[in-house]
Amino acid sequence: MTRRSPSGETAAARLEAELRAAITRGDLRPGDSVPTTAELAARHGVNKNTASKVISALKDHGILTGPAGGRTRVRVQPRQVTRSNDRYHEEKSRALLPEADRAAYGAAEADTGQSVRDLHDDLYRYEVVSGPADVREILGITDDGRVLRRTYTRRHAAGAGVTMSVSYLPYDLVSQNPELLDARREPWPGGTMHQLHTVGVELGRIDDHITASMPTAEEQQEFDIPTGVPMLRIRKVSYGIDGRAVEVADIPMSAERTELIYRTPLERW
Repeated sequence: MTRRSPSGETAAARLEAELRAAITRGDLRPGDSVPTTAELAARHGVNKNTASKVISALKDHGILTGPAGGRTRVRVQPRQVTRSNDRYHEEKSRALLPEADRAAYGAAEADTGQSVRDLHDDLYRYEVVSGPADVREILGITDDGRVLRRTYTRRHAAGAGVTMSVSYLPYDLVSQNPELLDARREPWPGGTMHQLHTVGVELGRIDDHITASMPTAEEQQEFDIPTGVPMLRIRKVSYGIDGRAVEVADIPMSAERTELIYRTPLERW
């Protein structure tokens, strides 16, 4: 039998309202641990099953987070991410500016409005590897030809989920400038467009291929994604003005708080 208060409110609804209020007031702040289901049951006069259902419901709504059977905490809310194809025009227009001007604008600023200097984590990993077969095919690399694989992992605040991208560049191209193989030079002012410019490549076209699928268990935990929220998966392919593909980038994004904007200018009749 469902327990109701004199006002008709169920015990679960009352507990959920109380937890939401505690978070709103700041009694429980982002990243704080939430009492265990046993502690909640004792404090609020409900059974442990009710407390467990409330915790699960708040996780589904993206209010709380934490693995099943592990520590539950108040979720650090993700930043809104907006990706527009206009960004590529902006990036190219800045690629040849002086370094100080190039350094003032990058992916972090374009996607979230947050300066790269304010990120909690901004990690880079460079590896020269034999690229995946589908990447080698796009880049026109035969056999087991090498690529420079660059993995970017960022976290906007302590305890927040990550954002990530993996970029592949032909090794025979970028090795013409040894500085492009050095992760210690990140963040590179002007980004990939300026890096490619240093080896004589001007981009002429970028294609974004977008699909959606559910996250893996690892992605759900690493990106801190509520149950039921899919991933948007962007495969970005950049082409030089000669038509050669010179970069493949895979960008997985939680569909929560992600907006994709594509503006298509139409020629007048």
